[in-house]
Amino acid sequence: MPLSIRPLSPHLLNWLLCWSLLAMTGCSSLSPRDPLNISVVGIEPLAGQGMEMRFSVTLRVQNPNDGAIDFDGIALEMEINDQPLATGVSNQKGQVPRFGESLIKVPLTISAYSMLRQAMGASALKPGQQVSYELSGKLGGSLLGERFSTSGNLDWPTTARP
Repeated sequence: MPLSIRPLSPHLLNWLLCWSLLAMTGCSSLSPRDPLNISVVGIEPLAGQGMEMRFSVTLRVQNPNDGAIDFDGIALEMEINDQPLATGVSNQKGQVPRFGESLIKVPLTISAYSMLRQAMGASALKPGQQVSYELSGKLGGSLLGERFSTSGNLDWPTTARP
């Protein structure tokens, strides 16, 4: 039996067009935000299970915008030398005030596989060589979440001379 497709009625077409215009107007009225400034200000060890390592990472989140950012949950990923190292989530709630900052603690887990991969990569590093890192994540709670990312380089330690 052949499938027949009916054209949309003019009334339905007008309705869809109006809703599309309203949706685009709503999105365009959202003022652009400057990105959040994120820095790691503390790392504390946590108890792990089996062969995993766990840490509590304290982040300083700075909001350079004119509006406060309410959040309900945070997800975090850390990479070293373009390789995944650790991930973590927290259901912490709070607010980063307008032109203000907040401290947020996130537990991170490093799997045994990630530790092994990083150890193998570190064995090829030369003293004083730069090691790249990237920290990315999302503050939950808003419609799309507030994504953030920061990256940089660390100097691999030089060997101490006796």
